[in-house]
Amino acid sequence: MPHFSLTPLRRALVALVLTALALATAGCGREGSPPVKGPTGSALPTYPVARNFRLPDSPTWQQARRRGHLIVGVKEDQPYLGEKDPASGLYSGFDIEIAKMMSAALGFPPATLRFKTIASANRETALQNGQIDYYVGTYTINDKRKKLVGFAGPYYMAGQSLLVRTDENDIHGPQDLAGKRVCSAAGSTPAQRIQADYPKAQLITYDTYSVCVDNLLTYQVDAVTTDDAILLGYAAKVPDEMKVVGKPFSEEPYGIGVPRSDNALRFALDTALATDEKNGNWKKAYDATLGLSGAPAPKPPPIDRYPAS
Repeated sequence: MPHFSLTPLRRALVALVLTALALATAGCGREGSPPVKGPTGSALPTYPVARNFRLPDSPTWQQARRRGHLIVGVKEDQPYLGEKDPASGLYSGFDIEIAKMMSAALGFPPATLRFKTIASANRETALQNGQIDYYVGTYTINDKRKKLVGFAGPYYMAGQSLLVRTDENDIHGPQDLAGKRVCSAAGSTPAQRIQADYPKAQLITYDTYSVCVDNLLTYQVDAVTTDDAILLGYAAKVPDEMKVVGKPFSEEPYGIGVPRSDNALRFALDTALATDEKNGNWKKAYDATLGLSGAPAPKPPPIDRYPAS
């Protein structure tokens, strides 16, 4: 590993960032306020609750109605997408707003939502076992997953990209990764793509992207790779220290995961997404969350209302 040095100011900033990231991934407690530099409550949109809404053909909706609230699976360590404040326990981010938006459309006040952190590897199991009613957490739609769960949407089109330090001038895209230490999540699609398409890169994997970011800031790796939306959130935390470079080199359509057999719920969420994109709620949610990274709101991708199977 090459020798490097940090100025006292940079050392202090790195220590501060590492502390914040550690708290963001390890925090627990009740639901509370948004993360530092994240959206404030007053800046977040509100979503009118559908009155007299009924979905009798959806067993998931019927069970939630009897329960009195929806249970939604989310991520807790992705800034501006799905992040849990360690001090108060509140979740915030674009995915969280999508979850609230859908709750209102299904007739449940968003304030009654129960969020449940579910790791990527456990998403299908959580939906199949009824632990959650739907899942909103950078969940890429693909044919393999469609055999296990249903998907509403997509509601956002992400793409694999690269996060580097701001003092890095040699990496501008995946073509520059030969001999570089590239970090990603173990078993993830981005890690598999680097391994298959860019074998000259030195792939390093951990359970979470936050560990990759820690190692990037301390010069243990040269780049972090995953979806650009996730990387933009991390870069927005410390824009003087990290940046996203190059153009996305994949397409990752984010969908809302639902139980595979519950087509009624899937179609209802498709309709709700289309309505909220048209009435401006989608853009308001983006601007108040992921838009804080500095990336302007893109055009939402076409909704794939695929037939019931």
